[in-house]
Amino acid sequence: MRVPAHSVCTAIRADIVSGVLARGSRLTEEQLARRYGVSRVPVREALRTLESEGFVVSRRHVGACVAEPTEQDAADLLEMRVLLEPLGAARAAQRRTEAHLKVLRGLVRLGQERARRGRSEDLPSLGDWFHETLAQASGSPGLTALLGQLRHKIAWMYAVEEPARPADVWAEHGAIVDAVARGDAERARTLTAQHVERWRGAHRLRRTERVRGTQHPVHSAGARN
Repeated sequence: MRVPAHSVCTAIRADIVSGVLARGSRLTEEQLARRYGVSRVPVREALRTLESEGFVVSRRHVGACVAEPTEQDAADLLEMRVLLEPLGAARAAQRRTEAHLKVLRGLVRLGQERARRGRSEDLPSLGDWFHETLAQASGSPGLTALLGQLRHKIAWMYAVEEPARPADVWAEHGAIVDAVARGDAERARTLTAQHVERWRGAHRLRRTERVRGTQHPVHSAGARN
């Protein structure tokens, strides 16, 4: 069975973000096909997608390579997030469904519970899920995709310090959801802008050395976005 290109794309992107595929390293179709246990066709398609997203660049006489973003590129990502996440929250207040609200409220309850119990290891993934769901609630596939790319790139370029008071983060998430539930677009926009700006200083540029990893096959049933 042919493995979908989006599954291969997800796997390559994850290895770039984690540093397994180092910045500036060459990416050949043959090597990647062996690494993920697939044919060259989905690898070729995945590399085109990743180039459009800015994770991969094509260099003359070399071919595809992992991109090497500058510090200014990294700073621009945080600027874009400050602009786009509040827009997504405002749109969510206007377009969210009851299903979106159910998931968002459930995530806030889980986050607040984990923060109260000191289970901080669960909070980053819950936070990612929260912001992904909030973007989906905007009802704009283009904005949702762009915010997803921003989250991946920020995770690639930055390490985020854990907040001293994680309960404060989830209190802010809860206030955003309340505004979205009320359909108050301006309140949702303002609260999200304040939230993103407040935690902007927790981001620290990552070092760029290679992080080694093991080879692993890609299976379409288990791929995650």
